[in-house]
Amino acid sequence: MNPLGALKITVQRGIDLIVCDAFSSDPYVIITAGSQKLKTRVVKNNINPEWNDVLTLSVTDPNMPIKLNVFDKDTFTKHDRMGDAIIDIKPYIECMQMGLGDLPIGTAVKKVQPDDDNCLADESKVIWTGKGKMIQEMTLKLQNVERGKVQIKLEWLDLPGCRGLRS
Repeated sequence: MNPLGALKITVQRGIDLIVCDAFSSDPYVIITAGSQKLKTRVVKNNINPEWNDVLTLSVTDPNMPIKLNVFDKDTFTKHDRMGDAIIDIKPYIECMQMGLGDLPIGTAVKKVQPDDDNCLADESKVIWTGKGKMIQEMTLKLQNVERGKVQIKLEWLDLPGCRGLRS
């Protein structure tokens, strides 16, 4: 299947992640979509890690679930799970498909509220950045764990030769 384009996901930071080892954790994030699997670097001894790692997924189907998993790197044992979340890109894709003209830079095109169908910890906005581009920053509440959040930023990349979102 031909890609529509690429989704640049900046994994910014973790907030109040659980402690997996004696005093801290060595967290990293894995993002999976279909057969694609991308990983951030490991931040040692930190439950509030700053990654700012940019991961780029090829998108063939905007409805394909994108999963975010946080793990604690262990040297001699299996890596511990520190929670997971689903990244819902549908509101972002809908905004990209609107074919908007020139808006003032910084305009919130859409506000997405946390609900039972997404993993948002708080309101997320799709922001117009100019020249047909938008970003969406979101704080995801990790599931299957007592606490922890991960902040990410989405940005669409049109790829040469791809049909894109607007067609």
